[in-house]
Amino acid sequence: MLQHLFQSGPESRAELARSTGLTRVTISALIEDLLAEGLVSELGRENRPGKVGKRATLVGLSEDNWQIAAATLTNDGIMSGAIMSLTGTLLHRVDEPRVLPGGPQAVPVVTDFCRKLVALADTHVLGLGISSPGIISPDGVIEQAPNLGWFDLPLASLLQEELDIPVRVANDANAAALAEFTFHRPRTDTLLRITIGVGVGAGVVDAGALIHGTDNAAGEIGHVTVIDEDSHGPLGPPRPCACGRSGCLETVLSQSALRCVAAGEWGDDVVGIMNAIGVQLGTVLAPVTATLNVADIIIAGPEGIDLSPLLQATDQTIRKRTLPRSHRNLRVHLSSIGVDGALRGAAVLVLSGQLGIS
Repeated sequence: MLQHLFQSGPESRAELARSTGLTRVTISALIEDLLAEGLVSELGRENRPGKVGKRATLVGLSEDNWQIAAATLTNDGIMSGAIMSLTGTLLHRVDEPRVLPGGPQAVPVVTDFCRKLVALADTHVLGLGISSPGIISPDGVIEQAPNLGWFDLPLASLLQEELDIPVRVANDANAAALAEFTFHRPRTDTLLRITIGVGVGAGVVDAGALIHGTDNAAGEIGHVTVIDEDSHGPLGPPRPCACGRSGCLETVLSQSALRCVAAGEWGDDVVGIMNAIGVQLGTVLAPVTATLNVADIIIAGPEGIDLSPLLQATDQTIRKRTLPRSHRNLRVHLSSIGVDGALRGAAVLVLSGQLGIS
């Protein structure tokens, strides 16, 4: 019922019974429990122009009793956090210039930031969601984050012990994919969201559920090799990557790489180079598209850079490399929530983990 109220907005008890298939008695009992917990509120009488009879009382997710803290640790020089309502409305925002140190030394920095963030809440905090780069287990252990130098860091449990509230931690690209699915429902229940930041990651939602993979490494496309030692072309020789190898996708598609291209540092033919990067991305995504029959590929990149040549080349390459049936409904497009995807996704982690809402 909470999921339905989140997606559809306030409804009367009778409408909830019809929408969910539950009996009115069951709906009334559930509403009473949720009112007592402060998760829903009665929002006044419904507006029924031209209809006679007593107007029913609307019930919706509470905006007054519970709030969510969310933070993203993308390590692009800014630590960002927000306090949000249960419906995803941003109430308070914090952007703090800070580069995170590597290893366990980052924990006190993150803890201090999150403590200040939680203190901004106007009421009870349902939980804290954290989105971070790296391979992250379901219990919030950052197993490997090469760009941050974090390995086997139990961030969720450390923060939960310090802050005494539920803490959920997930990969930033995965969190952003959840945000796209939750706040901007796609045409189908399957989407792939590419996040371009310090590195490159992908989040895949299939049948409404996030794909984690056997070792929690689903979506780690940034470290797929796309430039070999004997490669020749506009992207030049393979560049070293933070993972210790060279020629990885993120060496040509990261935020810093795209800014270098846009500034003409890789050559005068900016459009041609962007097109070449799009071809590499499309080559990586073609088998994913064929395997999952993805309909929406959503790309979120740095602001102020024209990514249209890259998107067009990505789309064309996927279509060239897959059967028409695989790409018949494919749409490659920019994210509607952009750089705030990981932050809004961190809030979804709490909604999903604590209330079952996604």
